[in-house]
Amino acid sequence: MADKNKSSVVWHQPDGEPLSCLEKIKVLNENLEEIRELSQDALEDAVLMGGDEDQLREVLKTIVDNLINPYASKKH
Repeated sequence: MADKNKSSVVWHQPDGEPLSCLEKIKVLNENLEEIRELSQDALEDAVLMGGDEDQLREVLKTIVDNLINPYASKKH
């Protein structure tokens, strides 16, 4: 099952060019897999404890939507 969930994301730079550094790609893919695993665990816990699956999915989406990029350039 793990192979089916492996990332097939092509990571891009802000200018649209694909990232070429294999180490950076590896780190991004590992981060994505950790997020997927934690999210799956949270979903399973919620369902097993009688929580609403759709609500958990919405909460996870809200978390992603509210992430802050601390490196974004300040525009005046």
